[in-house]
Amino acid sequence: MKHRIVVLGAGYAGAMAAGRLAKRLHPDDTEITLVNADADFVERVRMHQLAAGQDLTPRPLSKVYAGTGVNPLRARVTAVDADRRTVALADDNGADEIAYDTLVYALGSVTADHGVPGVAEHAYDIAGRPSALRLRDRLAHLAAGGTVLVVGGGLTGLEAVTEIAETRPDLDVALAARGGLGDWLNGRAQQHLRGVCDRLGITVHEHTDITRVEEAGAVTRDGREIPAQVTVWTTGFAVHPIAAATTLAVAETGQIIVDASMRSVSHPEVYAVGDAAIAEGPGGKPLRMSCASGIPMAWQAADAIAARLTGRAKFPKAPLRYFNQCISLGRRDGIIQYVTADDRARPALLTGKLAARYKEFVCTGAAWSIAHPVLYPVRRHRVVGTRSEIPTAAS
Repeated sequence: MKHRIVVLGAGYAGAMAAGRLAKRLHPDDTEITLVNADADFVERVRMHQLAAGQDLTPRPLSKVYAGTGVNPLRARVTAVDADRRTVALADDNGADEIAYDTLVYALGSVTADHGVPGVAEHAYDIAGRPSALRLRDRLAHLAAGGTVLVVGGGLTGLEAVTEIAETRPDLDVALAARGGLGDWLNGRAQQHLRGVCDRLGITVHEHTDITRVEEAGAVTRDGREIPAQVTVWTTGFAVHPIAAATTLAVAETGQIIVDASMRSVSHPEVYAVGDAAIAEGPGGKPLRMSCASGIPMAWQAADAIAARLTGRAKFPKAPLRYFNQCISLGRRDGIIQYVTADDRARPALLTGKLAARYKEFVCTGAAWSIAHPVLYPVRRHRVVGTRSEIPTAAS
């Protein structure tokens, strides 16, 4: 009987894990199913571009994994029973259930509203394609002189506000940041960021905490009102609640607690990668939710699973560290902030058109590697033993 591997979620981490498993394991011995609610692989790091009106290259999962041994299954995950090793699904035809021998949990994250009133009713987000398209439609119908407020001064907020301002110079665009503008970057990067915001006509509200979103704008903690016909919420991410409803060991954030191989500390047949997992990075700090974390986590999990199933005691160690933060500031500008292994800003950086090209190269490369999961020559190893004989203790 084939060893059943089920991967939940086809974002960067899940899609990469599925492709890497297909490269490592012989298709005669394994059955790899990739469950995803969308029929396509969606470049989440480009959702600000989609919202601003740009069209993205479609990448149907059926085409990406054709001939690889990975079976894409379009369905929505509704529950996981980690003790029975089953996953409950729902699609247009109703409810279903599939069983697994090894599970890779990569359901990712959604926008976190942090309990702020009015966010769900009045704000837009760019956490996924449906919400980005909803914002795209609203912006398209916004007349010249219309007001847009992006709440959140992190990477997502900076990319969203500059993309919108560059694409629609006829709008009055503003940014509300809880801290200083780009205050985690080094001094030169902050100075460049301020120059870009000035050039694009973006009004920046620093040290501004938004406590309520209304139809006509947002209200700050000190009672000040910032008018906006469109409010875009980019204040961070929260994981799907599915894992927390299982018997899997999870952190307070709802993320699955994993060891250095991305294996659940409570259920050895479960691995978790990407935003859905909390893993220790350099300096004992948890890896942040990002594509930069998710892809090496996927490499680590896939290699560990392949090693365990094929009877190898050791497996390669992925570089679970950071090298730089890539920030696009529209299509013609950007910042590449080089960082320490634990993600602290270093003096070195790139800015301007060169940084924009660098960021585009990184995004294109990540999507290309997922769209060609088994392009270069690989050696697929045979699974050792029967399903019941495969070890479940930590390798």
